[in-house]
Amino acid sequence: MRRTATVKLVQQARASIVNIHGQKTLGPGEEGFRRGESQNVNGMGTGVVIDERGYILTNHHVVDGVKKIEVTLADRQEYVGTRVAHDPKTDLAIIKINVPRKMPVINIGTSSDLMPGESVVAVGNAYGYEHTVTRGIVSALHRTVRVSDSQDYKDLIQTDASINPGNSGGPLLNIDGEMIGINVAVRAGAQGIGFAIPVDVAMAVAAELLSAQHNTWHGIISKQPGPAAVKQCIVNRIDADSPAAKCGLQPGDVIASIGDSPVVRALDLERALLGHQPGEEIVLAVERNKKPVNVNLTLVAAPKRINDADRIWETLGLRLAPASSSQLKGYQKQYRGGLLVTEVKPDSPAFREGIHRGDILLGMHIWETISLENVNYVLKNSELASLQPLKFLILRNEVRYEGELTVSMRKTTRDR
Repeated sequence: MRRTATVKLVQQARASIVNIHGQKTLGPGEEGFRRGESQNVNGMGTGVVIDERGYILTNHHVVDGVKKIEVTLADRQEYVGTRVAHDPKTDLAIIKINVPRKMPVINIGTSSDLMPGESVVAVGNAYGYEHTVTRGIVSALHRTVRVSDSQDYKDLIQTDASINPGNSGGPLLNIDGEMIGINVAVRAGAQGIGFAIPVDVAMAVAAELLSAQHNTWHGIISKQPGPAAVKQCIVNRIDADSPAAKCGLQPGDVIASIGDSPVVRALDLERALLGHQPGEEIVLAVERNKKPVNVNLTLVAAPKRINDADRIWETLGLRLAPASSSQLKGYQKQYRGGLLVTEVKPDSPAFREGIHRGDILLGMHIWETISLENVNYVLKNSELASLQPLKFLILRNEVRYEGELTVSMRKTTRDR
């Protein structure tokens, strides 16, 4: 039989996979730069349609610095894409093209139940050869790959499906035609080794990136996917004084639909709210204690956005940067990392508790502080008031010190 499972899944997914071309300028220190003046180079990559209105997920490095993002669809039609949002840490970005029709959306699966040895298919713009299909297996899970001094990928899927330059941003599909990863990296000089970002991680990031495009605010924080991830959008917590809090939505509620749009993951929640305006009332169908409940959510205008670094500066009075292993000295085995204090704001909570420039923040309350995201997780915790005063641990001149901070949270901002 010629129409094998592989043929069918490629035919099914093809229309929701796009090819990306563009030109960028390389400068000193960038990969591919040759000695002399800055050079223009042609870049290529792949993307997947995650919303019928033309929103496309790809790798950040595919579109970073590209002057004109040229997007080619499976039917050879060409469009110019615009950057919507990006996350350099996970190397993911969303672009948008304006199309006169609804676009087919990639069939999204889960990466929580992947098995080494199961068959996978990669589709992408390999070496500029559009919609190239390769096949292989899942070779391993939870790989960490360092591709440059500034880029580490964690928890990757390893596959022996051929992933070549240009495949970045394209889908890794299981035998059922579901996207279970975003192809991201190849190991230089290696054969039969490619990597992909697990789809559960990619969809959680995509939801955050789309959320940043709303001019409305809902205040719903959904659970991140875990080892036993299922296709459900479960409310993890509710921002205080938010529309979600006021309408009676509760942690543990499972959001089944918003209006006429079914919801099975956080991405669907953000997609369903795109284009809505402040003051609109939307009906959410939720499951609470295994019983159906309808909740009327009235959207409000989005508060001013604040990024991680600014939140820490405003709340604690600290500027932080990752500490090197040499700065941790004899504590490398005991602590996975820390954050170097580069500046302390006068009359801030950190200043009043005697934190100095050059100290290394090792932890807050019961959590380690390896990244800015770790600190913001603590600051955004809905139970922050009950944690006060907030314990912290620092390293100064190879000696550990403990202290307590009393902080106040402002409800006029939301995350970027």
